[in-house]
Amino acid sequence: METHAVRTFVAVAEAGQFSAAAADLGVSQQAVSKRVAALEKDLGVALFVRTPRGADLTGDGRAFLPHARDLLRAADLAVASVRPGGQALRVDVISRRIAPARLLADFHRAHPGTPLEVVRLFDARAAIEAVRDGTVDASFRAITPAASWAARRLPAGIAAARVLDEPVQLLTGPAHPLASQGSLTPAQLAGLPIWMPALDPGTEWTAFYADLAAAFGLSLDVTGPDFGTRPLLDVLAGSPDLASLIGEQTHLVWPADWDLRRIPLRDPVPVYPHSLIWRRDNPHPALRALREHLALSYRDHPGGDIWVPDWARQPDNQPSGK
Repeated sequence: METHAVRTFVAVAEAGQFSAAAADLGVSQQAVSKRVAALEKDLGVALFVRTPRGADLTGDGRAFLPHARDLLRAADLAVASVRPGGQALRVDVISRRIAPARLLADFHRAHPGTPLEVVRLFDARAAIEAVRDGTVDASFRAITPAASWAARRLPAGIAAARVLDEPVQLLTGPAHPLASQGSLTPAQLAGLPIWMPALDPGTEWTAFYADLAAAFGLSLDVTGPDFGTRPLLDVLAGSPDLASLIGEQTHLVWPADWDLRRIPLRDPVPVYPHSLIWRRDNPHPALRALREHLALSYRDHPGGDIWVPDWARQPDNQPSGK
């Protein structure tokens, strides 16, 4: 079983479309189709059913998806355990769809000659261990008490700086009662069903949204298996009452007739506190360039009145340069 074929399968499952997965992976749609077909041949089952709107997982595909994700996490950790020559700057971004991937892409555009390797580690503790062990040079994370160590501090020798305050938005389908709103306050969401099946226990994003829910009386529904982004969007598009929360810079693609709405939150603006973590004695010259680039690009959210959890105000999770 080829790892790149499994990675392609997961990309299609999450995007819900072969074309969107091809864009995410930086390959042709034909290459995506060939990889999926080869994987289906190896497994002896059909993983997708093509539809006018994209690609839906079959029963076998749904059964295989969580194991495929586990396989990729193990593969990424295995690759991260050996540094090939120590040349490329190795940076963990969790997912290519979220804001840190955009920050890293901006850095690459500004420094096109810098060798760069993108790593995707799922667990914050594994990411911090990888930084401490030197198997990755840096990681984008929200530094929560669960992700930190004793006394809510990072391990000795590990540094961190806040590099992005990303506003949180409400995502709804066109039939939702709030779909026509230009903006909302977090308090207006109190009591509304907000479906977030990707809130995995122990992760930093789960800690963030749990604190957000507690602060504003939100009702987060985490039931149901997480089959990826596309099934979530499909449900929201046809639901008159379900909504979800996403980062402003999260890259989402959906069919035009789904007519999903991204609604900004105001007064205050909840922001997800992305930080870069690195080992202080790491001599990689591109790491300094990345830190300087991020420090220059960081700015306070223009809305002024923002909300972050208390742990985001700790010294290890303060804005870069402040």
